[in-house]
Amino acid sequence: MAGQMLYDIGLHITQKYNSPAVGARQVVRIVPPTLPGEQDVIIASLNVDPIPDERRDRIDFFGNKFVEVAYSGAQEHIDYKVTARVRRQSPPPRLQLSPTISGLATELSRLRSLAPDSPHHYLPPSPRVPVVPALAEYGRDSAPANSSALDVVETLGLALNRDMRFDPKATTVDTPVAEAFAARHGVCQDFSHIMIGCLRAVGIPAGYVSGFLRTIPPEGKPRLQGADAMHAWVRAWCGTEIGWVEYDPTNAAFSGTDHIIIARGRDYNDVAPVKGVLRTSGMQDADHAVDVVEVEA
Repeated sequence: MAGQMLYDIGLHITQKYNSPAVGARQVVRIVPPTLPGEQDVIIASLNVDPIPDERRDRIDFFGNKFVEVAYSGAQEHIDYKVTARVRRQSPPPRLQLSPTISGLATELSRLRSLAPDSPHHYLPPSPRVPVVPALAEYGRDSAPANSSALDVVETLGLALNRDMRFDPKATTVDTPVAEAFAARHGVCQDFSHIMIGCLRAVGIPAGYVSGFLRTIPPEGKPRLQGADAMHAWVRAWCGTEIGWVEYDPTNAAFSGTDHIIIARGRDYNDVAPVKGVLRTSGMQDADHAVDVVEVEA
């Protein structure tokens, strides 16, 4: 794997309202940040159309950048466009310094920090990942006895990739994790929430990462514009020596230079690309297209 990759990224999210929406106020997490040792944002911009009456750039508890926009009048649509150039660096080698599950519990008991990156925030249930007995059973059955926490992360991720079927039509953004797991199908959000629930059930703090995934077209086929997508994967704490690692259960692999990070949190609820409130009497349609294009350095 290359030591680093340079990408030009474009994201376009369109929300169309069947009836004009009044008083819209939205929080947007769609711009990749600079993360020392992980990725450098050379340039990035977020354009909003129509121009909002209010716009504020802020930082949430977990350190994610977000933009808050608000409109006082009625809107028929809101468009968000992101343009960025990002240099993604390879994660450091994963050394076998991770404790067993029981050893991990001991290390957690000695850790007093409640800083935003503390694993203590990522072990209890969260809004999108409640306690689900079926996930706890699956996690325990998939975790090899006396294995390191790092090995459990990989083994569990491989098991879910084997047992789950990727199906973009099977679930929606609001499908409960228990329902997606019972049906054994879903999208990257479902894969990630299920893996987070399983890891927490066996004692490994785990969270959610939103971002972009560079995809490669089949050999001999042209790359389709807008064919990439927003993606999600898992972050797990494997001990004080290793710290956090990231694993993509949808693709059965640790994250690498193909994964561009946008935001991190306990689950999707903390890092949703766009969420907010508005008043309207009709339905709304939302579309998004992503381009992640490799740039020759």
